[in-house]
Amino acid sequence: MSTAAVHSLWTTAAGPIPKIDAPKIEYGQLSPVLIVVGAAIVGMLIEAFVPRRLRHYAQVFVSVVGLCAAFAAVVALAAEGYGTTKARIAAMGAVAVDGPALFLQGTILLAALVGLFTFAERRLDPAAHGNRVDSFAAQASSVPGSDSEKAAVKAGLTTTEVFPLLLFAVSGLLVFPAANDLLTLFVALEVLSLPLYLLCALARRKRLMSQEAAVKYFLLGAFASAFTLFGVALLYGYAGSVSYATIAQVVDGNVADITPALANTMGNDALLLIGAAMVVTGLLFKVGAVPFHMWTPDVYQGAPTPVTGFMAAATKVAAFGALLRLLYVVLPGMRWDWRPVMWAVAIVTMLVGAIVAITQTDIKRLLAYSSIAHAGFILAGVIATSRDGVSSVLFYLAAYSFVTIGAFAVVTLVRDAGGEATHLSRWAGLGRRSPLVAAVFAVFLLAFAGIPLTSGFTGKFAVFKAAAEGGAVPLVVIGVIASAVAAFFYIRVIVLMFFSEPRPEGPTVAVPSPLTMVAIAVGVVVTVALGVAPQYFLDLANQAGVFVR
Repeated sequence: MSTAAVHSLWTTAAGPIPKIDAPKIEYGQLSPVLIVVGAAIVGMLIEAFVPRRLRHYAQVFVSVVGLCAAFAAVVALAAEGYGTTKARIAAMGAVAVDGPALFLQGTILLAALVGLFTFAERRLDPAAHGNRVDSFAAQASSVPGSDSEKAAVKAGLTTTEVFPLLLFAVSGLLVFPAANDLLTLFVALEVLSLPLYLLCALARRKRLMSQEAAVKYFLLGAFASAFTLFGVALLYGYAGSVSYATIAQVVDGNVADITPALANTMGNDALLLIGAAMVVTGLLFKVGAVPFHMWTPDVYQGAPTPVTGFMAAATKVAAFGALLRLLYVVLPGMRWDWRPVMWAVAIVTMLVGAIVAITQTDIKRLLAYSSIAHAGFILAGVIATSRDGVSSVLFYLAAYSFVTIGAFAVVTLVRDAGGEATHLSRWAGLGRRSPLVAAVFAVFLLAFAGIPLTSGFTGKFAVFKAAAEGGAVPLVVIGVIASAVAAFFYIRVIVLMFFSEPRPEGPTVAVPSPLTMVAIAVGVVVTVALGVAPQYFLDLANQAGVFVR
């Protein structure tokens, strides 16, 4: 039989081809993400077509405009009621446009904008061969210490690709807490992670340590992604769908049309429990909760400090948003299964973060363990399983992100001949050498410690109150004890700065450009404003505390 005859038989047997409907995409409701992706693509074109001497300014301009426009789009959507009365599922069920999503997207965009200013800083390092340099490697592809790297430094090259990478990471971060099906969640996870792996490897000083941090982050991140994907496959096997709403219905047992295949898997709780545990494991890795925290201190220490600040703030916001949506929208019917596990994770995270931080001698590692302890405090709000729990977590994330970026921006200012002076002994007497910088850093440390009249106190009070009302009083008691332990090492740094004799060979405090000054000033203003007059922002978080189902 000829191939033509076989082909005609095959097409005839297949019958008429059904009409494929075009997907319906609500571009207006997805505009914050689309604007950031568009700005990132423009950034790539700048790398290709704009002369090297103009690239830095063009990239900064495009990135700032993109992030501001995306934030304006979030505000416009919230003003039109998409955070409350008009909350809905967009993009054929893939993305939720509701209060928590818009609140977290706004927080991520503002944090990214402030972080961008630290990326663009070019006055801290002494000029190399007459060229101003930033925190990033002259030529990322050259081997550290090689002739090609020396030639790149001499030629005054800079890695301006960091700006499109930042924007691509932000686009993934925006989708992550808004994802309404498991595949969208996984794609967003990869889109936010891959640029961060690259950014971690691009430090100008201590390049080997930076590359080691990136490899650790990549390997452990790939491991966590594999967990997440395996969990997605098991949940799909259990419910026959990756949609959050459908999985939640199958968990509750109220599905309208149960096929024989679905009936067979619905009874298999092992698929549900193992799948949910694996997806939650992937999210807890991104949050930096114990026992999935091993990457945090090494990556925070090795990555360029502007990247560390951005990553510490924005990744936590997005990951907690995704975790909240998964537990509150997909698995509310499994509350009795996941709450005890979350109790254990929260308690261990608070205690390990607070206790291990006491032993640290490097300021960036200390802030890394501090962020682990904060992940435990935020988990207390997640465990509350109430609207107050959601709103308290939203407020805490907003407050925490600006304190974190501000603190890491201050770390970039304290320098010696080898670059940033991150060893704690080098900070002795900083309050006498540079009272303003030490005072600003002290404000951030007091906010981390949760001292009244700072945003940290308001945030901790909100999550502990929600947890106590949700029946987790023992957890709150442990949280307060962990806070007291954590306060010890924050106060120790303040005492070191103000009550120790400065060393004669101590570090200098670099005078930054207005960009870093703005980043630090925003951190201080938000920290004090959310501590002194938090009510408006608490109300805003409360209005945004309802997930669309």
